[in-house]
Amino acid sequence: MTLISRRALAGSAAVLAAALAGCSSSDSPDAGGSSDAGGESGAATIEHAFGTTTIPATIDVVTTVAWANHEVPLALGVVPAGMAAATFGDDDTDGLLPWVTEKLEELGAETPVLFDESDGIDFEGVADTAPDVILAAYSGLTQEEYDTLTDIAPTIPFPETAWGTSWRDMITTNATGMGMAPEGEALITELESEIEEAVAAHPAIAGKNVMFLTHVDTTDLSEVSFYTAHDTRTMFFEDLGMTIAPSIVAASEDTAEFSATVSAEQADTFHDVEIIVTYGDDSLLEALKADPLLSQMPAVQHDAVVNLPGDSPLGTAANPTPLAIPYILEDYLVELERAASASA
Repeated sequence: MTLISRRALAGSAAVLAAALAGCSSSDSPDAGGSSDAGGESGAATIEHAFGTTTIPATIDVVTTVAWANHEVPLALGVVPAGMAAATFGDDDTDGLLPWVTEKLEELGAETPVLFDESDGIDFEGVADTAPDVILAAYSGLTQEEYDTLTDIAPTIPFPETAWGTSWRDMITTNATGMGMAPEGEALITELESEIEEAVAAHPAIAGKNVMFLTHVDTTDLSEVSFYTAHDTRTMFFEDLGMTIAPSIVAASEDTAEFSATVSAEQADTFHDVEIIVTYGDDSLLEALKADPLLSQMPAVQHDAVVNLPGDSPLGTAANPTPLAIPYILEDYLVELERAASASA
């Protein structure tokens, strides 16, 4: 659909090189985690949605579960022993998104054990990696899943809201769980700088009111399902200088869930939405425009809709993660700018 920009993470690597030098005794990390990823700084206690977790003073093996948590250790030069296989956006079905493949090649590392999480957490697979810590700051773990993982190793789940951990908190929490909090903060600073530079080149999107529809079933448009202000996709709009539509903020006040649904009869609620982002293709916009209710939404009337293809890496662009941000951000901004121009 668009040419994928492959901006290397050389900038991040340069910023972090000095900090990382003393955090691993392995010159070339192998799948299984670099030795002493957590250093000798002493145990730390992390508060989260299910209580607290005390991480070991020394961490040799890091394992991750759920979407994209493995990108934090990888961005910090540590290869996890195991991680979730990618399904959404995996265009070559190898279980790895392209920015993860690129990072593994940069580190000279083999592919870690890939867990099939299509039916839930692979507890046996996780246990087989013999982790010292399990990272899941961005996840929707249940209490039962957390308890089972904790029986395997100290586990770091989401801080507050299931699937509602911002990319900054994801980095901070997972990096702290590895005993690498300062390196995590340096990574955040580097990514913020990259985002600011990229957004400056696309001024048309500044201040635009935006919402993110969930996967739309064009065979049944009787309801409007959307990601709330608690979801990372929606929160990322503010990083890009855009505005979460006030109607979405209001609809999010009475729920802690990452998504919500209203009847199509209430579509006029979203009269302030200038841009819609969703998953699909041109046929989706055609279906929305043909619907007597949803066609009244200003963003639909003006063709100000960004359709992200779920079968390609661009489909994951809206869900910001440490390695994806510099890899795919420019393509996402181009799509948003096109919609912004249409909404004017």
